[in-house]
Amino acid sequence: MTDQNEAVLLDALDKFLIAEVDPFVHDLEARDEYPHDIVEKMKEMGLFGCIIAEEYGGLGMTTATYARIVARITRSWMSLSGIINSHLIMSSAVQRHGTEAQKQRYLPRFATGELRGGVGLSEPDCGTDLQSIRTVAVRDGDDYVVNGTKTWITNSKYGNVLALLVKTDPTTTPAHKGMSLFIAEKREGFTVARKLEKLGYRGIDTCELLFENYRVSADCLIGGVEGRGLQQILSGLELGRINVAARGVGVAQAALDLAVAYAQQRKTFGKAICNHQAIQLKLGEMATRAESGRLLTDAAAAAYDRGDRCDMEAGMAKYAATEAAMENASECMRIHGAYGYSKEYDVERLYRDAPLLVIGEGTNEMQRIIIAKQLVDRNPA
Repeated sequence: MTDQNEAVLLDALDKFLIAEVDPFVHDLEARDEYPHDIVEKMKEMGLFGCIIAEEYGGLGMTTATYARIVARITRSWMSLSGIINSHLIMSSAVQRHGTEAQKQRYLPRFATGELRGGVGLSEPDCGTDLQSIRTVAVRDGDDYVVNGTKTWITNSKYGNVLALLVKTDPTTTPAHKGMSLFIAEKREGFTVARKLEKLGYRGIDTCELLFENYRVSADCLIGGVEGRGLQQILSGLELGRINVAARGVGVAQAALDLAVAYAQQRKTFGKAICNHQAIQLKLGEMATRAESGRLLTDAAAAAYDRGDRCDMEAGMAKYAATEAAMENASECMRIHGAYGYSKEYDVERLYRDAPLLVIGEGTNEMQRIIIAKQLVDRNPA
């Protein structure tokens, strides 16, 4: 995608967000209501095919362009970026690791949003440590029979397909050698048990799932070979962490925008509070945090586009940008005073949304460990 095409796309996206999203976010979020109409318009714009190659019907965007799109969407409503993110992690797993037959069959339908979904990884007692999952798939003729439970699965109620991580050999050591990834479409045995209630990140469908004698064709084993599932999905999580970093940039920038605007309107002791040194110190730090997160996210996206190993870069971006989101949301609330605590203003939504970012796609504690290990590995004494 050329710089000119990217500029045209981002301009169209900005107009879409202003006209079709911003006026409705407050009420949709308050009701925890899924934005069906907005999602349909996102399909029309091709956003579900952002990084899917043009030969398979996608837009073929670079990850750098995609990250900018995510940051802009998040400035309006973080939940919308999550609807795209989980779907594209699934799509990336198929595009990077699927057989050619799987790519031809699924990627065009992923790109249009006809098939829309996410990734089925976490379980009730397993999040960061994916090798501890207990969902099992047993070969039965031309099918596998899946039994187990998944939780915190985005796009699982209104979506219709998942990249599902299971154990095809639960006895293997190390455990990852017995893990496989399937393209799992909704059918008998695939049950949405309940929608989970959340502090923030509302409107998007996050659910607990049950798999009871669910049958999936062997043709849907990504790559066609057992035992590669964990590696396949972890490569996709680099993209997921860049997405979450971009969301952090969006929340941090949204909080900064609100704080700068309010600080010029609110007056105390005869002058706008932006003229008080205490507020200026806050704004200066908020702006620096937002820009630092943006630059690290751009660097991680560029490394991903080059095909470099970028778990350290993605970890740095995710850590810095999401901590910026947390701190900026908190400072924005303080600058707004009592109004920041009111549900009439968007500040409190940012304050509730930001904590998810430091937890999702690998906690920030885990990111720091990844950064340190890679730092040592890349710089042997």
